[in-house]
Amino acid sequence: MWFHQITQFKGMSSLYVSPHPDDFRSLLALISAEFCTLYPRTITADPPASLNARSRPALVLGAGEGGSVLCGSSAVAWYLASQGKRAGLCNKQQSQVWQWLSFADNELTPVSCAVVFPLMGMIGLDKKLQQTSRAEMMRVLKVLDQALEPRTFLVGEGITLADMAVAMAVLLPFKYALEAPDRKVLCNVTRWFLTCINQPLFVKVLGKISLCEKMVPVTPKSSSTAAAAAAAASPASPAADASPAADASPAAESTDATVNGPPKTEAQLKKDAKNREKLEKFQKKQKEMEEKKKQPQAEKKAKPEKKEREVITYDIPTTPGDKKDVDRPLPDEYHPQYVEAAWYPWWEKQGFFKPEYGRTNISEPNPQGVFMMCIPPPNVTGSLHLGHALTNAIQDSLTRWHRMRGETTLWNPGCDHAGIATQVVVEKKLMRERGMSRHDLGRDSFIQEIWKWKNEKGDRIYHQLKKLGSSLDWDRACFTMDPKLSYAVQEAFVRMHEEGVIYRSKRLVNWSCTLNSAISDIEVDKRELTGRTLLPVPGYKEKVEFGVLVSFSYKIVGSDEEVIVATTRIETMLGDSAVAVHPADPRYQHLKGKMVQHPFCDRKMPIVFDDFVDMNFGTGAVKITPAHDHNDYDVGNRHNLDFNNILDENGLLINVPAPFLGMKRFDARKAVLQALKGLGQFKEIKDNPMVVPVCSRSKDIVEPLLKPQWYVSCADMAKQAADAVREGQLKIIPDHHHKTWFNWLDNIRDWCISRQLWWGHRIPAYFVTVGDPSVKPGEDMDGHYWVSGRTEDEAREKAAKRFNVSPDKISLRQDEDVLDTWFSSGIFPFSIFGWPNETQDLNVFYPGTLLETGHDILFFWVARMVMMGLKLTGKLPFREVYLHAVVRDAHGRKMSKSLGNVIDPLDVITGISLEGLYAQLTDSNLDPVEIEKAKQGQKSDYPSGIPECGTDALRFALCAYTSQGRDINMDVNRILGYRHFCNKLWNAVKFATKTLGDNFVPSEEAQLCGEESVADRWILSRLCAAVSLCGAGFRAYEFPAITTAIYNFWLYELCDIYLESVKPVFSKAEEDVACQRQALVCRQTLYTCLEVGLRLLAPIMPFVSEELFQRLPRRRPQDDPPSISVTSYPDTEQFCWQSDEVDHQMEFVITVVKAIRSLRSDYNLTRTRADCYLQCIDGETVSLVQKYSLQIQTLSYSGALIPLTGEQAVPLGCAVAIASDRCTVNLMLKGLIDVEMEVSKLTTQKGDKEKQMDKLTEKMAKGDYKEKVPIKVQEQDAEKMRQIQVELEKFNEAIEDFKKMM
Repeated sequence: MWFHQITQFKGMSSLYVSPHPDDFRSLLALISAEFCTLYPRTITADPPASLNARSRPALVLGAGEGGSVLCGSSAVAWYLASQGKRAGLCNKQQSQVWQWLSFADNELTPVSCAVVFPLMGMIGLDKKLQQTSRAEMMRVLKVLDQALEPRTFLVGEGITLADMAVAMAVLLPFKYALEAPDRKVLCNVTRWFLTCINQPLFVKVLGKISLCEKMVPVTPKSSSTAAAAAAAASPASPAADASPAADASPAAESTDATVNGPPKTEAQLKKDAKNREKLEKFQKKQKEMEEKKKQPQAEKKAKPEKKEREVITYDIPTTPGDKKDVDRPLPDEYHPQYVEAAWYPWWEKQGFFKPEYGRTNISEPNPQGVFMMCIPPPNVTGSLHLGHALTNAIQDSLTRWHRMRGETTLWNPGCDHAGIATQVVVEKKLMRERGMSRHDLGRDSFIQEIWKWKNEKGDRIYHQLKKLGSSLDWDRACFTMDPKLSYAVQEAFVRMHEEGVIYRSKRLVNWSCTLNSAISDIEVDKRELTGRTLLPVPGYKEKVEFGVLVSFSYKIVGSDEEVIVATTRIETMLGDSAVAVHPADPRYQHLKGKMVQHPFCDRKMPIVFDDFVDMNFGTGAVKITPAHDHNDYDVGNRHNLDFNNILDENGLLINVPAPFLGMKRFDARKAVLQALKGLGQFKEIKDNPMVVPVCSRSKDIVEPLLKPQWYVSCADMAKQAADAVREGQLKIIPDHHHKTWFNWLDNIRDWCISRQLWWGHRIPAYFVTVGDPSVKPGEDMDGHYWVSGRTEDEAREKAAKRFNVSPDKISLRQDEDVLDTWFSSGIFPFSIFGWPNETQDLNVFYPGTLLETGHDILFFWVARMVMMGLKLTGKLPFREVYLHAVVRDAHGRKMSKSLGNVIDPLDVITGISLEGLYAQLTDSNLDPVEIEKAKQGQKSDYPSGIPECGTDALRFALCAYTSQGRDINMDVNRILGYRHFCNKLWNAVKFATKTLGDNFVPSEEAQLCGEESVADRWILSRLCAAVSLCGAGFRAYEFPAITTAIYNFWLYELCDIYLESVKPVFSKAEEDVACQRQALVCRQTLYTCLEVGLRLLAPIMPFVSEELFQRLPRRRPQDDPPSISVTSYPDTEQFCWQSDEVDHQMEFVITVVKAIRSLRSDYNLTRTRADCYLQCIDGETVSLVQKYSLQIQTLSYSGALIPLTGEQAVPLGCAVAIASDRCTVNLMLKGLIDVEMEVSKLTTQKGDKEKQMDKLTEKMAKGDYKEKVPIKVQEQDAEKMRQIQVELEKFNEAIEDFKKMM
């Protein structure tokens, strides 16, 4: 537990906590402290009496006991969480956090303790009372569950004090009381709780938490432990006084003195007594409620057993490409499998996704413009994951939006050959299935194996993209190894080589000994170590030691002196060629011109003076190994040192003396250390924090190795790319990525494009051997002896011309290496259109409009596309770059196969069992150990598998998550919430189409007729607002703004308010002919809302919007487009009816309705229509109430609705609620409710309000309040005080009114 794990901290504060493992209040303080930058000193004793600290936890601020003291978990946790920036990032979030803190103290803690404390033996066990308490606890937890349904965390998108406080309030129930069926009911709370307690800082404090299997009494603790628990549970803040967590037995008083220090003060004993009195009242109240339940009640009819929901599929025979049958009635509920069937093949066959659709020639100018975007080609190595799904959800939404705006639209698909990744996957598969290596097969046969594998996996990727609804033009699909793109790659290399931009050089590269290839920076994982660590390395049975610094000495030649140096890679000393010191270091000035002797060979090495040396690190002297270290490489070049290469491509030692020759590199590490010890030149080993480069593909330790390779000179191209952004020609969104862009391009290094692989574009360069004695033979690293050519004949002609000999004297050897995958990806935006040939597509669609991708490949891919586009075509490849965030799992972890959190989008769409997830792991290329680890991760995150969510819900969730500039913690349970939204849409359209009737004919234009009711005008105003927000959101790439606008319009405005408010209009029209005209206007309004609302939704939810759109009648059946995907997107030019005045009026109406509904809920008036008196502040408000009386009456399910002015008296017997400062709701309750109970309830609420006023008064009365508190906060406090005073007056009035009814 935490008190065993916490080490000595040097904080300035002292935190006094209870040592009891179940003291949730102390645990809250400790978890809050974990988020601080400076951890307080933790003490498990009672605070000294001199501190006047009432209870634990207590925080003493300052170096000694004389500092300020904070008591109580809420105060302490708030202070600590604020220090760690976990109490909210703005005023709104801070208010929300405080609200949840209050919820934890006042709502959750009392019921949690009432249920759990009897089980722990801290108070007597009364089974009936406990059952009642348990029911109350479940009620409160269901409120929490509902709040968590659409959220991962309570406030914002990360852990805050709200999560810490509420999680600790439910900690004991989860450990001792909530059984598996309870947790299933509380699925959102359980999911959230597990997310919290699995956070690393929670685990550090709590350890591993075991959830309750069965609610039974806990094994009795020793008296001292029980007393400690009771004392620990004592309330520590006024908010917690209502908690039965106080000491529960008289024995606790005496025992507490022995366990927790000195005897309690008189004030503390009084408080304990008061707490026991409250607990007795609580128990008495629970017993009374239990007795009421025993009273005979009318027999209830037995509820029929709940059947499992049937899954409906579309089973009407439809030839792929034919239109789906939409004449049959819609199923009763939304079913993704039914909705998504048959639409995509029809869209594809109709050519809706092709830029040619609706026009005779794509070259003809389009007044609406051209939109072109190429897909970031996914690797052919396997299946798409949620990160790809996010990319495609965003890109398809944008593409569909541009298409619906009438632009000539092309979204070009493609797939990347993924050189290293693909070769590794196929090599593993070959070894696993046939026990063969690629060398056993040979290059040509191995490449055939990869093509075979590609043809299997490539189809799966395209199938996934189609399932996601991606509206790509599949006739233009490209693969980077296709002949068209391969020709472009070859042309790009040859042109750039001829210009000297590509050149050959021998330099250090990132080398993977396992892959026998250089790898790019993006394929190197930087693993941070805090000290000595043993890591597994391929090819070694035992783990290898890293994270240590070894010191040893070199002897000065001709002297008894020695120089001590240190290294983290002791084996590389075999390749040392110098020792370096700083020119200004006084310790080594006398060694200028001196040499040191290598201990294992005759090599004498100079002592060089170089500014790169840090005088303050170690001894100020460093060993230099130019051939095996990037910094040393530069030093070697500056001082013209020897480059001693001691490693071959397999990681075996070469060019070294015996006994090290031929050793494996990490075996040599041990041998060199022992040899130095034998010579007496070893000094010490100590822990050293460091970063170890690990190959992401092979998990091997990356070695810097000297190899002759092909390089791209990037300086000039990088300057052009940087200037394009600085001058505004290229726009990067969000613009905070500019810093990364400029930093990388302004400090760019030349790009190594050689890869020692078989799979990829073989480099079209040839080494020349001249059969003429007058021509000196060349060396591999000499670029003069290399020529490039589109064909071997072209290369031979170039060589003959260069060496001035006849072609028949030229022998050529093509480079065995292939090009870095990013080279072909860099020219993807124009190679897909047939460059270098002048094609129609290249002229129309290049440059493109937009590149959309993840910010993690900004410089690996985006910058290189810009550089190569400018270099080879003279044009930017696109005008804008939108970078979305990286998808992580619900715990904030990077998606990783070994963690088991890489999710196939198809599994979210169709659902999958836990066993199905396991089966996928078994079929993967993971090692058995990794498979087991991944299974544990899947079991933790998806204990019941992944539920069926559907494509539309997945896309909507991904877009809703996409906030510019932050990573996305993807929670599958939230995606399920958007499936429920689809069902709401479904039901709304079903109800609406029934209301419209079979004979309804919409007007040819969506426009106002002038006869709209106030409800019609309001919903049309909200529709126009949604149109405006969606258009602005798409233009600014603010996808959460789009999804929020659509969600709010459909759910909260159309369904919850408008559809409910117009029901009386339609019912009256059936009885009253005079009302039929109003009903007709209402139907036209309803149709406009449905039709426009579905068009707004179509880019993000293409399937359900198409399904429902096809069920609506058309305004102009002969002319309207056949599919919603090619129907125009609503714009503010047409939908310009937004009215701020109507919106403000309806806001007031909704506030009044909510107040009435709240009262009805408080008094359980589910079916009774009570009369409602609305006391208005002025005549204007009365007029407003009268204007919207039908809406208020309908939405609030009220009887008569009577507006009153301030002078008019309210009848006796009403319950009161304050809707706003303009209107008070009075609901007639006389004869409907238990008056005495209501007086008691109002008195309690009044007391709570008075406590709030007391706290606020105390805060405002402090001497330094005016000076220290910001003016804005003072104004807010003053307004709060005014509101509280008004509400207290209303409480007093209401209590008096009820008393008159008694």
